[in-house]
Amino acid sequence: MTLQNRRSSERRWCAQRYEYESTVSLSSNMSSNSFLCTENGTEISRPTQDPAACVKEVKSFMWVYVLVGNIIRGMGETPIMPLGISYIEDFSKSENSPLYIGVIETGTIIGPLIGLLLASFCANIYVDTGSVNTDDLTITPTDTRWVGAWWFGFLICAGVNVLTAVPFFFLPKTLPKEGLEDNPDIIKEEKHRGEFKKEKQGITKDFVPFMKSLSCNPIYMLFILISVLQFNAFVNMFSFMPKYLEQQYGKSTAEAIFLIGIYNLPPICIGYILGGLIMKKFKITVKQAAHVACWLSLLEYLLYFLSFLMTCKNSPVAGITTSYEGIHQDVYVGNKVIADCNKVCNCPTKIWDPVCGDNGLSYMSACLAGCETSVGTGLSMVFRNCSCIQTPGNASAVLGLCYKGYDCSLMLQYFLILSTVSSFIYSLAAIPGYMVLLRCIKAEEKSLGVGVHTFCTRIFAGIPAPIYFGALVDSTCLHWGTLKCGKPGACRIYDATNFRHIYLGLPAGLRAVSYFPAFLTLILLRKRHLPGENDSAGTELADTKVIEKENECKDGHKNSKVLNDEELKTKL
Repeated sequence: MTLQNRRSSERRWCAQRYEYESTVSLSSNMSSNSFLCTENGTEISRPTQDPAACVKEVKSFMWVYVLVGNIIRGMGETPIMPLGISYIEDFSKSENSPLYIGVIETGTIIGPLIGLLLASFCANIYVDTGSVNTDDLTITPTDTRWVGAWWFGFLICAGVNVLTAVPFFFLPKTLPKEGLEDNPDIIKEEKHRGEFKKEKQGITKDFVPFMKSLSCNPIYMLFILISVLQFNAFVNMFSFMPKYLEQQYGKSTAEAIFLIGIYNLPPICIGYILGGLIMKKFKITVKQAAHVACWLSLLEYLLYFLSFLMTCKNSPVAGITTSYEGIHQDVYVGNKVIADCNKVCNCPTKIWDPVCGDNGLSYMSACLAGCETSVGTGLSMVFRNCSCIQTPGNASAVLGLCYKGYDCSLMLQYFLILSTVSSFIYSLAAIPGYMVLLRCIKAEEKSLGVGVHTFCTRIFAGIPAPIYFGALVDSTCLHWGTLKCGKPGACRIYDATNFRHIYLGLPAGLRAVSYFPAFLTLILLRKRHLPGENDSAGTELADTKVIEKENECKDGHKNSKVLNDEELKTKL
């Protein structure tokens, strides 16, 4: 086998390197100015792969690995969230369970916090680092064409997940109720009761009656409806927040992920712990917890509307958002990237390779800016003699979009501060709200109820929300990238105004609808007796049993003492 055939065979079996769209190919001669404006030249375009390779790329089934990985991850979450929460609720004191659940929920936030910091680190590293010379790259992490080393984080997380699975093997099936560990009679009684229930009722016999009971519970069904609506809004905002920070405020993916982790997740951790402590300290009832959760959530919702004021304008790109004279134009009239200053250059009109001119205006490529010469290589490239850049002297441009300015950075700080306050208030209401779910269903239905709640939020919010929200966000795209085979790729620039309206407006509408069943829940709770109210003093009732048994023993001892005295008198 020849060396050429061997290399082509290796390409078929190995993943190919990432190639971003550019007027300057990494393999081309950097000193050549063939990609710049040359009068009466021919239009340049990147070499296209052979049709067989394009068909292979389209028919790639790598997404199957992602799907299977998410299914396995979901199976692994089951013991922690639905079953783990009911496990804690069953074997802990009533006043302590909110605090314990708050700690568990805090752990679910600390994990993503560390994950976001790791993702920020990986996003700053080029995806093919080690196999390409990064000094020759013409893009930076702030460029929308940049792809970070996403695979590196998966390797680290895979090893950590294996280690965290070990302690679960040592958890017992049952625990003595907290506060009753030293009472063998109650432990024995609870054990016999559990065994009897297990023998009498199986999963097949319990499932249908329990589901019927849950579906006939109006508080529980309203809570699921509220959760689905709120979770739709939450998934949309959290999933697309990095892209929003990129497009609205000009941040890189790594910076956006880092800012989300630092500004949003620590306040959520504090809110979960504080919410559990407040419920433990003041012994808040289920009905009081419902009011706390509802009104705190409503307060955060009203603060949320301030984010509509913290805006930035579209990035000024000649022919897309502004004219070549720097005048803002209607973005819906279509791209007008060809102008009098570059019509003789025969430039490609689809390739996104932006440059920033001395006039503060960005251009889709150095060719469309009318630049005739270049100096340097890689990121240090400077383009000169640009006919479209109307500045006195030798008009020049550099790679990348222009900086949005100090005012936009200031708006970003305001947005992040508001996001921090909102995250804290919303998480403060989360634990009281979750206790309403746990206490509004019967003790024997708790595991199934929490599982059905999680199932509904994942099916009706976690899956469809990113799909329809992503389609709406894509409708605001102003310029699509181009793949190797000539097909449209990822969006390179969005209409910032319409993007903001969708990103902030749709979650606001979903949350507004969720408050109607929330207020209806408060009304129903006024006169309704909840199953959890019988267990709200779970340990107190058990302690009462202990006291009653002790009193019975004392009374028996007194009676026996009286009888002994009478017998003694009789004998005398």
